[in-house]
Amino acid sequence: MLNKTVRILNFDNSIMQQPGIICRYPAQVVDFTALASSARLFMSGAVRKKIADCLNPQEKNHPTFLGSGDFHHISEVLTSQIEEQACLIVFDFHPDWDSLPPRFGCGSWVAQAMKNKNISKCVLIGMGSGDLSGFSLQAASLDALVDDRLEIYPFRRKPSRVYFRPIAENNSIIAKKGFLSSRIIWHELEKENLTEFMLNLTKRLPGQKAYISIDKDCLKSDFALTNWEEGLLSLNQLLTMLKPLRDNLDIIGLDITGDYSYPLVSNSLKAALSRLDHPKRVAADNCPKDLILKVNQQVNLRILKEMLP
Repeated sequence: MLNKTVRILNFDNSIMQQPGIICRYPAQVVDFTALASSARLFMSGAVRKKIADCLNPQEKNHPTFLGSGDFHHISEVLTSQIEEQACLIVFDFHPDWDSLPPRFGCGSWVAQAMKNKNISKCVLIGMGSGDLSGFSLQAASLDALVDDRLEIYPFRRKPSRVYFRPIAENNSIIAKKGFLSSRIIWHELEKENLTEFMLNLTKRLPGQKAYISIDKDCLKSDFALTNWEEGLLSLNQLLTMLKPLRDNLDIIGLDITGDYSYPLVSNSLKAALSRLDHPKRVAADNCPKDLILKVNQQVNLRILKEMLP
């Protein structure tokens, strides 16, 4: 069960500038601003250890804010504290299942988190990015699809093709195998009754315990202003999918990312990679700071209200 005390892992001050959260909920702040530039986008094992050493495993059931989606890989640190069988349910515009280095990065944290044997299943929901095609898909952790340990449900995505890699049978996709490639037909949530879909999903999960990770870049820019691409979900669609999870599962942890902060990094290599990885333009570019904070605070509060009734 989630604790009603909110935990803020303060890397970039994006949540600290949203007073509505701190006013409405008891809050605990862990100051990581000194590590922000070295942790953003990806981090070394040494930086990961510094962060992990500051986090009390007994507080993993506190709803936790991470700031910008550039810090979504901190979710891997949090899920590494899971010592009981639980499912990991991720709402994100990107699948974050890259099998290539860096090991501790925001594009590979799901693959890394699934190395924890206590995560019995992972379900990715709401994707729509180009990471489900081309080289990004070739480099994905497709082996995790075996035995349905990983299921992936984009909101909207055209079929994709994978070359020279076997694709396992899986509840969430249709794989049509050819001689040198396989065609993947995605199970698109846009065509689903979301409440019924989520109820059916909860019945199929192995056990009743779940950890939920939400990256607000899965939302349209009307509802979240991030430093990543605009997602496809409305806020009501996200909340509709969260409610059956709250009502039918024991939620042992929740983290929320996707707030806005300018990507300040620790060295020139990371700066170059940041420019390549981030989209050239995002919806927040033309918005005043007050509007960005207002929009993101509103959705953060709505998520907390849904998960902490």
